[in-house]
Amino acid sequence: MKLQRHGVVACLALTAALGLTACGSDNDELTAGSAASAASADCATGTLNAQGSSAQKNAMAEWIKAYQQKCAGSRINYEPSGSGAGIQALIAGTADFAGSDSALKPEEQPQADARCIGGGKAIHLPMVIGPVAVAYNVSGVENLQLKPATLAKIFAGAVNRWNDPAIKADNPDAKLPSTTIQTVHRADESGTTDNFTRFLAKTAGADWTFANAKAWQAPGGTGAKGSDGVASSIKGADGSIGYLEWSFAENAALPMAKIGNGAGEFAELTAANAGRTIAGAAIEGQGDDLKMSIDYDTKEAGAYPIVLVTYEIVCGKGLAADKLPLVKGLLGHAASSQGQAELTELGYAPLPDSVRAKVEAAVGNIS
Repeated sequence: MKLQRHGVVACLALTAALGLTACGSDNDELTAGSAASAASADCATGTLNAQGSSAQKNAMAEWIKAYQQKCAGSRINYEPSGSGAGIQALIAGTADFAGSDSALKPEEQPQADARCIGGGKAIHLPMVIGPVAVAYNVSGVENLQLKPATLAKIFAGAVNRWNDPAIKADNPDAKLPSTTIQTVHRADESGTTDNFTRFLAKTAGADWTFANAKAWQAPGGTGAKGSDGVASSIKGADGSIGYLEWSFAENAALPMAKIGNGAGEFAELTAANAGRTIAGAAIEGQGDDLKMSIDYDTKEAGAYPIVLVTYEIVCGKGLAADKLPLVKGLLGHAASSQGQAELTELGYAPLPDSVRAKVEAAVGNIS
């Protein structure tokens, strides 16, 4: 059974497992206290405070729980305050590392570097793959498939009925109703929106003329707060379609469209297919800085092309001595084969091993 990221069930489960401080919004703090189990060789003591991406909230909670179960004497707090807030906390020195669905902006990099001792640099460690689902609710329609251009026309408002010729061309065997299309987008600023609109801009620029950004730019449609709000809006309205994080679509039992990729295929959203897109991504950073450039028009066979990567942004060199062992211990677990395997049941895709091995090595080099 998948965990719901923002629902009562998930919050209660995580509270029992981790000793969370409260149930509520994405800004609740994830806290794990000392575990009773014996410490192993890679365990460390002390306190870590981190914050950032809410997309990785459940992943971080799972890693904290697993680390604390084997390691006593440490306390780890992760606040899912949003990517931008996490970066600002890192820059301000109130977070030991930040989670972000986007890389540091050019003007932010030197500010983050300034927090590293002795001229060290902040690095990007891709740790979580969050596939973005395109979920829909259309009576009588199953196995919907959409090319990027068709998807762009739908969300731009150029295609507004489900039996439009563009949708028929992608679904020649489907019985499509004349129902009006109701698009649902995020009302709050979101890395999910940023990555979804970046996908549209890169793959269907002729039909998507709006800027990619964390805030929704196109006119029309219905705004909903958080991926849980998007899921509820889709579930409650026949004819609706929206984008949201994968686990929310699964937990709401919403059908998800297959999306056209650069190989000319309609790819189903699975962990393996999302991983294929990341495996083909280029690394833009130098050395242990693993900042990635995702090819949204990937020609990898079977690749599901709408994915986001959440980075842990941390000093690669010049980390404070009292934080170093615990940062390496926690992030080392996250980057391990075991740590990545824990993600599938939470609605994430594990890193392809070719990428995971580089992340694990980079964590080992943190000093």
